Amino acid sequence: MIHDIFMPALSSTMTEGKIVEWTKSPGDKVEKGETVLVVESDKADMDVESFNEGYLAVILVEAGQEAPVGSAIALIAETEAEIEEAKKQAASHQGSSSAPAKAAPAAVTAPVTVATATTTATSNGSNASGRIVASPRAKKLAKKFGVDLKTIQGSGPYGRIIAADVEQASGQAVTAPVATPVGVAPQATANAALAVVAAPAAPISTPVVNVTPGETVPLNTLQKAVVQNMMASLQVPTYHVAYTITTDALDRLYKQIKPKGVTMTALLAKAIAVTLTKHPIVNARYSQDAISYNSEINIAVAVAMPDGGLITPVLRNADQMDIYSLSRTWKDLVSRSRAKKLQPEEYSTGTFTLSNLGMFGVDNFDAILTGGLGSILAVGASKPQLVADDSGMMGVKRQMKINITCDHRIIYGAQAAAFLKDLATLIETDAQSLTL
Repeated sequence: MIHDIFMPALSSTMTEGKIVEWTKSPGDKVEKGETVLVVESDKADMDVESFNEGYLAVILVEAGQEAPVGSAIALIAETEAEIEEAKKQAASHQGSSSAPAKAAPAAVTAPVTVATATTTATSNGSNASGRIVASPRAKKLAKKFGVDLKTIQGSGPYGRIIAADVEQASGQAVTAPVATPVGVAPQATANAALAVVAAPAAPISTPVVNVTPGETVPLNTLQKAVVQNMMASLQVPTYHVAYTITTDALDRLYKQIKPKGVTMTALLAKAIAVTLTKHPIVNARYSQDAISYNSEINIAVAVAMPDGGLITPVLRNADQMDIYSLSRTWKDLVSRSRAKKLQPEEYSTGTFTLSNLGMFGVDNFDAILTGGLGSILAVGASKPQLVADDSGMMGVKRQMKINITCDHRIIYGAQAAAFLKDLATLIETDAQSLTL
């Protein structure tokens, strides 16, 4: 029997994928569950595994080329004798490759499974056929730590086992060094490509994407996804509410715990998450004439990619994590996001977004609301300001301006203002509680 390998859907917004590389060549033996190619989605490079055992007979879409989601990209023959028959079928597939294949690439009947496969999973991460559904990174960590995946309850989509589940089961935390942001001075590395609220010790240069004047370069998969999200945002009725926060207390706390590996990004994310527990409406989203209240508080943080793209790694359940674990997780997310190694649930499960241009000295800006979320917070730079207190006395304090963009279908101005006020109160008067 001859099986098609389809271009899988690696995210809900993905309409086409680009093949980064084939890990197998025509004629190679392929085991069930073995990686046969790597596909570039709108956010990451993902391993694609085969559901079938056999031989890679024909590659219909070569590395570097794109194909619509659901279209056939290769053929697998169960026996060597069927390879020639598969080659004969290749012509018909190539003639209709622009049309989506009749089988959904993410269904259990399809011969290819990826990290986002929407298979029916049991509580321990196995699907209806008994196959363990786990991300490639989770499998590698399980092998490293000697953890049996069958004993783990997956927390990913549809019960899929993710890296964090293996780390928890093994009792070990995996950390990775933070990649220095493009064009950012080394002293900002600890903040994982986002601004330190305190002023940097040295000037920070603007990220530079290498271009050739006069050249026209097609958009890559990530840039196309950004365009799609930006156009979709035009359909959302949004408004902005700004607030000024004094950061002296937060700066002092940061200086105390920075030697322990804590980043300013983690502090900001933690403060936002704690405040969101009191304002679930700001953590909600619009859903077909209804308000969907998220059960988790997952902070997505915008990170610039080296090629000029943008990705939003997610700090899941940020309100429940201690500041030290949150910082370790953030360092790992940033490192893997720049290497395009994030799993889908690590960039697509955000419930609230943080965007920070303060590292470039920006005073304030309006962030664009995307991804179907209800709000996004834009954070400007913290700078010394001459401020008068209630008694009229003048003094110098460090202050930053924040600006929230909200979906007016679910969040009203007074609700956004109340959230910002509580966030400011936490940062200004109770910053120490973020370490508890």
